[in-house]
Amino acid sequence: MRVPQEQFRGLDLEVHAILSDVRLRDVTVVDLPARGAGRTISDVRAMMAQGKWMVASPMARFLLALRFLLGRLFRWDADIHTHRDTSYLHRVNSDIKRRSVIAPGSPDGHFRLLYVLERESLAELRNATVHAFLALALMETSLGYRLYIAVYVKPVSRLTPLYMALIEPFRRFIVYPAMVRGVRRAWEDRYSRSHDAHAPDAV
Repeated sequence: MRVPQEQFRGLDLEVHAILSDVRLRDVTVVDLPARGAGRTISDVRAMMAQGKWMVASPMARFLLALRFLLGRLFRWDADIHTHRDTSYLHRVNSDIKRRSVIAPGSPDGHFRLLYVLERESLAELRNATVHAFLALALMETSLGYRLYIAVYVKPVSRLTPLYMALIEPFRRFIVYPAMVRGVRRAWEDRYSRSHDAHAPDAV
């Protein structure tokens, strides 16, 4: 579900300073059961990397496949749109780079990782349509964990507002609900009660 942006901005996270001048588009949360103590954002990333959260939604898979097809046809995702000097990697200070468990600047699918810390991660994607940032934050709650998924968007051309307006209904009503359901289901499968009983801190 979407939550007010102020809830996310109220968290003690590095992303707020790094993207202080970039529009926070929306924030989605997924409430996750405890399933063991000491879970980190790396656990979330490992789970999402398996792609199981997409399996249950053929429509979401179709929309993403269509987007990548259009990207190839119109060369939206060509390397010519990615420039080292437009990356926000230079905004990540040396302390964050030192603490990151993955080397800043590493490729991550269609994204480039800026950092992965214990509680949060930030990745960027730049193409002909947007310069987008995906921030993940995992916070403990009384019932388990809450995963925040925040999307920031910086315009790259006059195409950006039109593109975002066109995809907004699909993001809001198809892709994001599927993602929330799929992430929760994948989390429960990965950290089942029987799994926790035998190996509470296994990854």
